[in-house]
Amino acid sequence: MTLEDVMARIYDSKDFTAGGGAASAVSAAMAASLVGMVARLSVGKQCGLSDEAYEKTAAEMDEISLLLRDGAVRDLEAFLGIKSAYALPKATETEKALRREAVGKAAYVAADVPRRNALLALKVERAARDMKGRSNGNAGSDLEVGAVFARAAVGGCLANIRANLGLIKDPERVAELETFLLETETDGVEERKAGKAE
Repeated sequence: MTLEDVMARIYDSKDFTAGGGAASAVSAAMAASLVGMVARLSVGKQCGLSDEAYEKTAAEMDEISLLLRDGAVRDLEAFLGIKSAYALPKATETEKALRREAVGKAAYVAADVPRRNALLALKVERAARDMKGRSNGNAGSDLEVGAVFARAAVGGCLANIRANLGLIKDPERVAELETFLLETETDGVEERKAGKAE
């Protein structure tokens, strides 16, 4: 499975395998590349941060963009894992129990992948916010698009975690994911309020 495969499925409305989770990861990857581009365009411009800071941000965003592109592939693979689990036989009580267990494990993977992607997208959003008003003004719209894409990606990843919670049978894993959702949503609201106040 390649990123090109994922993108083709996202663009194909008749294909039901690549959905919001993969699209969120792709959006965050694009956001990271945009923020990295703005950082590079700010080097030598004396925009408020040191050139070393811009270069560090650009390098970090390049790495995160690659991780998120891989995250889009992993998101699709995780969904296919759930489909495979549902396709297991269920003729006997033993088979039904094994199938439920397999679905639960696959669903945890399908929730963990967007969790990891959300953490990366949050880094992109923070980098965009840190450069707001302190980067090359000619690329201000690019920075804003990066911030918007990253913010949307975080929301999309969280939505995909929620979508899989009901299939996970391990209460500890459910509690772990619910805590992550609550903390991420709370931190996001507080950080955005702080950003607007600056």
